[in-house]
Amino acid sequence: MNVLVVLIPLSILVLIGAGVAFFWAIEHDQFEDLETPRLLPLLDDPAPADSAASIEDDTAR
Repeated sequence: MNVLVVLIPLSILVLIGAGVAFFWAIEHDQFEDLETPRLLPLLDDPAPADSAASIEDDTAR
């Protein structure tokens, strides 16, 4: 039963911390763009210029 004296205030502090983090995220526009993150994996990354040049140099030899 003595552990409840520690766990109840600790859980209240965690709840307050989660609420503060949530409202901070709302105030700093973290939830404004909900479309782009789910589309990012579908976009192709352009090939780096250095690797394309080294491939051409290797084939020319």
